[in-house]
Amino acid sequence: MKTHQKLTMLLIVICYPAVLGKTTSAQDNRAQNSTSKSNFTRKAVGSIQEHSMAGEQMRAQLQTVTEDQPKAQSDLNILRNSQPKIGHEYVAPANLPPSVESTSVSDQASAYTGQLLTVEDLITIAESNNPTLQQASQHINATMGKAIQAGLYPNPTFRYSAEQIGVRDTAGEFHGGLISQRIVRGGKLQLSRAKFLERVKIAEANALAQQFRVCNDVRITFYSSLALQHRIGIQRELVKSAEDSAVTKREAFNMGQANAADIRRSNVFLQKARLELLTVENMQRQSIRNLSALIGSDIEGANLAGELESQPVSTDFQTLLAELWANSPELIAARAKAQSDSYTVRREQAERIIDITIEGGAGYNFEADQTVASAGVSFPIQIFDRNQGTIQQAKADWVRQCAEIERVQGKLRRDLATEYEHYLTSAQHVEQYQRLILPELKETYRLLLESYKANRTDWNEVLLAQSDYFKSRNEYYDWLAKFRKSEVMIDGMMLSGGLMAAQGTTPGGHIDSVAKPR
Repeated sequence: MKTHQKLTMLLIVICYPAVLGKTTSAQDNRAQNSTSKSNFTRKAVGSIQEHSMAGEQMRAQLQTVTEDQPKAQSDLNILRNSQPKIGHEYVAPANLPPSVESTSVSDQASAYTGQLLTVEDLITIAESNNPTLQQASQHINATMGKAIQAGLYPNPTFRYSAEQIGVRDTAGEFHGGLISQRIVRGGKLQLSRAKFLERVKIAEANALAQQFRVCNDVRITFYSSLALQHRIGIQRELVKSAEDSAVTKREAFNMGQANAADIRRSNVFLQKARLELLTVENMQRQSIRNLSALIGSDIEGANLAGELESQPVSTDFQTLLAELWANSPELIAARAKAQSDSYTVRREQAERIIDITIEGGAGYNFEADQTVASAGVSFPIQIFDRNQGTIQQAKADWVRQCAEIERVQGKLRRDLATEYEHYLTSAQHVEQYQRLILPELKETYRLLLESYKANRTDWNEVLLAQSDYFKSRNEYYDWLAKFRKSEVMIDGMMLSGGLMAAQGTTPGGHIDSVAKPR
């Protein structure tokens, strides 16, 4: 009831200005009659009654809402309690990720564990133990044996002859020993020996090339391992920087200056840095094992000592190409092979000059009861076989080898062009990193560090500058390794493959597939 009275009074207050306005208008217009006043009063009372009925409806609706309010409030409290009160209650940040441990088995100690090895030490070990160098050395010995054999005079032949055995009840007309000797004509033996002596030069050039291959691979792997050693140190500093960044993010979170996403992002960055460190360490172990394979001796546990940095030497491409064509073992071997094939052509042409075989001996004629002698001469008659097919094959081998010289020259030009471009590119990068990039980044890091100490910059900016500096140092050592590789390849006659089988002197399908060299 009290609610109804309040609503009635509210409606009167709301409607009063309108009623007052009309009343004032009526007072000003004194010409209106009393009938108009009566009508106005009835309208006002009717309007008040209508608003009273609306008030009754509103009161009923409010009563319904009031009855349902406890249940709605309970549901709202449950929903609020199920959510973390971010900003009202402290929520602990995500923990720092655990360190990633290496899963590799610890290396066993070797004879060189703890020793300092330079690149010269490694090359000395390789010269004694690398199996391909021993193969190349034996190729020389084998080819020298062929040269000796090809120039030896043929041995005489002895045979025992018994003729007309049993004639007239005797032991025979002739019983005796005969010796035959082939007389080699046309300088065949001298040509054969000259041909194989040229093959000895091929074997020596191939052995020199194999030495370059082994030494180049040892040097390249050595410098790559040195670069990895530097990168490991840098990567450890990057891990430390990432750890500092993660701790800083946690402190900022506690002070309300970072959110949970920042914490997790810093954790991911830290774990990536740790994985990168493990990757570089694995690459370093692989490099040491590659060196062990190249030199033929286990050096795991040894420490490498040497200078990675080197000053570029300004040399134009044409000068390098001329030196390469003049001194390349591959070209020396190709030219010696062409000379050997020219001797082969002459040797096969000399085969047309027939050799003569002489025979002589002594015996006893039991029928005549006297001592007798025997003599004979034989030689082939070249009617059908005049060695024409072999001469054609020898000439084809010689022409093919002349084309091989041009092919090797073209290959060396192409390889040198590629490596020369790598050399120039890496030298340019190394120079710019030394002169500008690294000094600028280092100075940037120093300035930001001083600004942080003076409370003029945020610690995250310092960590970012530090990370950029360390990453650029990593890139610098990568370019240094590429530069030293190109330098070694250009100085080493563009040869690599220290564990590739030593090359022989005779290509497949060559004329020297005959059993006895000639």
